[in-house]
This record gives sequence, C-alpha cells and structure tokens, in this order.
Amino acid sequence: MPAYLDTSEAISLIRLEGDVNIGAAIEMKGLLLQALSSGKELHIRLDNATDMDVTALQLLYAAQQDATKSGIRFTLDGRVTEVISAASANAGFEKFLVPQDAQ
Repeated sequence: MPAYLDTSEAISLIRLEGDVNIGAAIEMKGLLLQALSSGKELHIRLDNATDMDVTALQLLYAAQQDATKSGIRFTLDGRVTEVISAASANAGFEKFLVPQDAQ
C-alpha cells in the first residue's frame, strides 16, 4: 500500500508513496478517517508520490474539507512534485495541490 500513517501526541502524518490510485483508495480512506477521528492536526506528505489519480485526489480534498469543518488543521508537508500538481490541475483541483516553491 502506498499510504502510511504515523502519529504523535500532536499530529497525524500520512505519507503517500509511489503511484497512489484507486487500488489504494479503501486503505487510504481508512487512514484518513482514522487520522481525522483523532482530532489531531493532519499532515500529508506527497514528496515520494510518483503519480496520483482522481480517486486519491478526491479523498484528500474530502479530508481537507472535513478537517476544516471540524477545526482540524490540514497541512501539506514537504514538496509537491510537478507531476502531482499537474494531476491535481487536470482533475479540476487547480488550487488544491500546488508545488511548495510556487506558493
């Protein structure tokens, strides 16, 4: 699975690696729900993700929306590659995942 959850007292960190696609959606959704239910800040690392399909992008977007509604901080840590940024833009999420150096 290309998704991993690490937790500390203050944050939940989800690391996405490799090709993040519909095959990982169920497990990714479970990790996002687990992280959100903890009430801790949610940090997402995408710098080791090589590609991402629309299903994964929709899950991340929904998690961000749920976090915002619940008062949970949602943060992208590290670098977002141009490939992931382009996949996000192509899926209609132009302003959601942008490379850190473009912010």
